Amino acid sequence: MKPKTFFVKATLAVALAIFSSTAAMGQETVKGDSAKTSFLEQKWVKDLASRIQLHGYAQGGYNYTRKNGTDTNTFELKRVLFWANAQITDRWSFLFMHDFSSVVQEFYTDFRVTNNKALTVRVGQFKNGLSLENPLSPTSMEAIDVYSEGVTYLTGCGSDPLMGVQYGRDLGLSLFGETNNGKLRYELDVMNGQGINKKDGNNFKDFILRLEYRPVAGLNLVVTGQIGRGHNILTDGKTSVYNPTILNGQDYKRNRWTLGFDYKSKAFNAHGEYLEGIDGDAISRGGYLTGAVPLGTPKLEFVGSYDYFNYNTSLGLDQHKAIAGLQYWFYKKCRVQVQYVYKSAYVANNAFVKDDCHALMCQLQVRFN
Repeated sequence: MKPKTFFVKATLAVALAIFSSTAAMGQETVKGDSAKTSFLEQKWVKDLASRIQLHGYAQGGYNYTRKNGTDTNTFELKRVLFWANAQITDRWSFLFMHDFSSVVQEFYTDFRVTNNKALTVRVGQFKNGLSLENPLSPTSMEAIDVYSEGVTYLTGCGSDPLMGVQYGRDLGLSLFGETNNGKLRYELDVMNGQGINKKDGNNFKDFILRLEYRPVAGLNLVVTGQIGRGHNILTDGKTSVYNPTILNGQDYKRNRWTLGFDYKSKAFNAHGEYLEGIDGDAISRGGYLTGAVPLGTPKLEFVGSYDYFNYNTSLGLDQHKAIAGLQYWFYKKCRVQVQYVYKSAYVANNAFVKDDCHALMCQLQVRFN
């Protein structure tokens, strides 16, 4: 069943169940008990509403790009996401997320095993714990193009042809929790490694470990690692510009590790990370530093970022990226962003081109929760 069809049918099924339950309650009503029944219906509806939370956001804007002597410009709608979180019991919950500009993104259930937050089990499709940035929402990221080049490549967000577009998500099982009054958090994921809405391409699973430590208020230190074996989805003799020696349909070693920090204060926010990966015999590595500084008011911020990543150190596929711009928070999690983006290299016609690329990006973000 297609994700969109599933989503529509699931929504209709829930609506039908609510309607049927209400109708049944109405049929059981006898004369003189209408007030009592009305009270019970209101209580039931109130309890149902208190257990379901609805969230959503949209991001879209205008991009102007100049590369290889050619100018392009376009309006685009990047993301329109809606998700519902149902708290079935005080320990058991369920989440469903759909991107109306793409596909079903997440669907998983959580069960808290312990009385405190020490251990929770998650099963379904969700963001993997690799890197500092990947688990974060695009609505909280400073850059309009969201994640750094290294995170986008290593987590399967979209730039690695061998993995395809995975949106940093996968199917699997996760154990996570926190101790020491929230100072220490851990996460262990066992995942297919093939991406969203897909069965595993081989019999190997990816293991991802994430550790977070908060020594002082505002500072979070994060280390993550992954071991696994990828499955090349390319066919018809196609190759990846980053890893041309990995053959069509071949299983290959795919390991990663990262070390990063995130700091938040009234004066400024900043986060950075070192990343390294191994795909077959190819090694990739890089790092980034991104920050935001209020300009007289918390609503208006200057945003800056420097990002370096080498996709294959043996082939010298290195890229530098710099971002500078402004963002204005006009209502809670709603903002307007304007940014200049420079890249020293890009991929065109399955070739790595070392040439300057300039872009001016504008984006409007609206979110409710």
